[in-house]
Amino acid sequence: MTSHTRWTLAVAVCIGLWMPAEAQTPPQSLQTAIDQLVSFDFATRTTAARTVRRSPAAEAIPLLASAARSHQDGYVRYRALVLLAGFGDSTAAATMRALVADPNDRVRAVAYAWFERFPANDMNAALIAALDRETSEFVRPALTRALAAAHADPAVREAVRPLITRGEDFFRGTVIEALGDYRATWAAPVIADVAQLDGPLQDDAITALGKLGDKSMLPVLAALQKSAPRDTQPAIAAASCLLTQECAPREDYLRQTLRFAAADPQYQSLLRSAAFSLATLGARGSAPALSALFDAAEPSTDPARAALALAVGHVALRNPAVILDALESRRTRDAAIAVLQDAFDMLSEDFEEERFFVEIRRAYWTAPEGSPRRAVAQALIDKLEF
Repeated sequence: MTSHTRWTLAVAVCIGLWMPAEAQTPPQSLQTAIDQLVSFDFATRTTAARTVRRSPAAEAIPLLASAARSHQDGYVRYRALVLLAGFGDSTAAATMRALVADPNDRVRAVAYAWFERFPANDMNAALIAALDRETSEFVRPALTRALAAAHADPAVREAVRPLITRGEDFFRGTVIEALGDYRATWAAPVIADVAQLDGPLQDDAITALGKLGDKSMLPVLAALQKSAPRDTQPAIAAASCLLTQECAPREDYLRQTLRFAAADPQYQSLLRSAAFSLATLGARGSAPALSALFDAAEPSTDPARAALALAVGHVALRNPAVILDALESRRTRDAAIAVLQDAFDMLSEDFEEERFFVEIRRAYWTAPEGSPRRAVAQALIDKLEF
């Protein structure tokens, strides 16, 4: 049994077991809930999505697939596809394939995000071809991340390599970040060239060098530590931690920098840099880095709170398990969850948030009854309303 199949079965079990059989949603009510995913009323939309998530997989999947393909409302199609992806059933893959060239921008973005998580070699040519027509800032990042996930394919490498150095900075930053996330070590020399240039992509490139894990890049970081501006130093510290695994002094520097910048509104750029660098380490499993973010965020107010909450949200979307571990041990659990709630209110990452919800539900059902893990999962479900 493949890991994909195991994940699919686990998700189906989680959702199917969420409510007792006699309380599960009948198909007619489920269809009504799907139609209400577009409601202008927040409470109605939220309740509709919760109803869908708690429905038996055998009933929800066909209705969601049908809605994603042909519902008369474009936003319902998008939300149905996001929720379908959360079920993780093989039926989702067929629907994603059918919609990868759909006219609806939101729908295509979800399909691309799916193929990032579940790469399919026979889709690579279609994804490469899509680069010529996808220019929307809401869609192209998902496409380029899907290609980065498939970077082992030589044809994909050739298509992605020029995107590191050409195009709009926003799109280039997405490519650089994704190649770091997927450890595309072949890209290290090109990314290193970007890292040595002052500008908006420098932090992204430096961070990517750390994620790539290529220790031959340490001299590049050492030189940058001597010459780069103050606001870039947190990224260098995080990258050096990832490359050397000598993290304690670097995490301590980031923690002190975060505390200093959070206390003075004049240092918002430095705050964002330190917060993002700690989030990078937290997403890679560093408990001290995530703890430092929560410690700073819980008592904070805007504008610092927004940057800190978004950093915590970044960790949550990349590594739900480390968030659960952190919340289990925090005495200020409610305050920490409030930070996460603020992050999700600001983020526009429906697909990634749905995956987070799936992981939390899975954690709830796999944890022993009465255990701290189940209590944390229940608190997240209640506070985040999913």
